[in-house]
Amino acid sequence: MTTLTVNIDNKESEKAVKAVLDALGLSYNVEPTPVDVQRPLNKAEQRVYNNMKRSLEQIKLHQEGKIELKSIEEVLAELK
Repeated sequence: MTTLTVNIDNKESEKAVKAVLDALGLSYNVEPTPVDVQRPLNKAEQRVYNNMKRSLEQIKLHQEGKIELKSIEEVLAELK
């Protein structure tokens, strides 16, 4: 018996591989990837994550009354 491990990131590809294995009459076992083993974030994803984290921290500080956020008028004025 041979064991083959295949890592598939795409659900459609996973369905296709399962269909092929079924058609060949082969048995297989699907093991989901644990969260802590997933691939690291790329630069763009890390930037979005950091921005979201920073924004949520500012919201929390604002709710605690520790900082004052800009009004929508101030934000729009900066964009002009």
